[in-house]
Amino acid sequence: MNFRIFILGLYLSLHTLAIAQKELPINPLPNKAQLAWQKAELGAVFHYDLHVFDNKKYRQTGASGNRINPISNHQIFNPQQLDTDQWIKAIKKAGFKFAILTATHETGFALYPSEVNPYNVKTLKWKEGKGDVVRDFVNSCRKYGIEPGIYIGIRWNSFFGVHDFKVNGTGEFQKKRQAYYNQMVEGMVKELCTQYGPLFEIWFDGGASHPDLGAPDVLPIVKKYQPNCLFYHNNQLAEARWGGSESGTVPYPCWATFPTPYSHSGDTTADHINLLKHGDPNGKYWMPAMSDAPLRGYNGRHEWFWEPSDEAHIFPLENLMKMYYQSVGHNSTLIMGLTPDPRGLLPDADVKRLEEWGEAIRKTFSNPIASTSGRGDQILLPLKSATIIKNIVIQEQIVKGQRVRAYSIHGRSKGKWTLIAEGQSIGHKRIHKIDPIAVEALKLQIKENILPPLIENFSVY
Repeated sequence: MNFRIFILGLYLSLHTLAIAQKELPINPLPNKAQLAWQKAELGAVFHYDLHVFDNKKYRQTGASGNRINPISNHQIFNPQQLDTDQWIKAIKKAGFKFAILTATHETGFALYPSEVNPYNVKTLKWKEGKGDVVRDFVNSCRKYGIEPGIYIGIRWNSFFGVHDFKVNGTGEFQKKRQAYYNQMVEGMVKELCTQYGPLFEIWFDGGASHPDLGAPDVLPIVKKYQPNCLFYHNNQLAEARWGGSESGTVPYPCWATFPTPYSHSGDTTADHINLLKHGDPNGKYWMPAMSDAPLRGYNGRHEWFWEPSDEAHIFPLENLMKMYYQSVGHNSTLIMGLTPDPRGLLPDADVKRLEEWGEAIRKTFSNPIASTSGRGDQILLPLKSATIIKNIVIQEQIVKGQRVRAYSIHGRSKGKWTLIAEGQSIGHKRIHKIDPIAVEALKLQIKENILPPLIENFSVY
């Protein structure tokens, strides 16, 4: 009898545990690379390639343009005043925390001395073939406390005749050239992962497809040699996702979770673009959004590579601040596209605008009027006296996931509470820019959550 009671009790315990596990909310957590990437908030991607030196307008025109037309003479690459320190000091002043360099882009030309890709800086007259822009870049990043990353373009290669990962040609000729290209790419990825120290992010332009689809098998190489870097991305894995546009913004709400372990991988349908922009609050995978835009993208322009006489299209400061609010302030990491000129320097006008932008961000958010943190459904933030406020920042403790699903913020004035703002997603950071109002205290009310809320920061400016 006692044995039967034991078995019955064990069955009931296991059954109860199974029900409890079934009812647990989905609460994905970031890995260390994702956590660092989100906390960095601001990064730069430096676009540098043969296009910078041809004195022509660069256009992203797909199959009819740069992706199929090789540069006639790669010896035009000749940055006589190359100074990667100058690049990195400029973004350091702006408050950026990481930087990425296009080691290869659509031309296929490698900015480092590759042993597997014959189309690289070793073949140049510049520096007698002994230059290494990637080495200079990584060294400058480490010198000034900026995390280095590398961008690898393998989807397009006008030199080798590669379009959308496929080498041109037919039959056995195409198969053998495809196998050579795949082997070359995998060798390049290994070179870049093993020769330049720890990397913050590796970014594959347009993704890296999937080996089952005939593309190079890059994910195992990155994970073996750079296990702590953020992988972005292919049809197998995306540790961050594109935010659905190159406007430097994401719409609100923007969740850090996604329904699949890969992001878009070529899916450009309207529904999927909308999913990229907003994420999925019920997604099983942690995949924060990236907002990206070129600094020279103002007034109808969208230039990732330097062009002559293009300074008028640098975003005004007002636009950049709006971008910051609608990217970092919407739970997204902002990556700005910068492009050095043919001298090898970031142009003076770009440097000046970055410095102005960094100063504006610091002026707005460096000194909160008051700050607090806490857990639970309600957090109070008293002020010393009635004070005019303009910005409110909320941050969840995302190491424990994104738990809040709806909230409101109330201000107390002359003893009366008034609704100031409300929202859904908080995540790493939610910024509310509000009409100036004088309050004596603030109250954050969590209206809906999947687990006990953990608010790391509740500040007012």
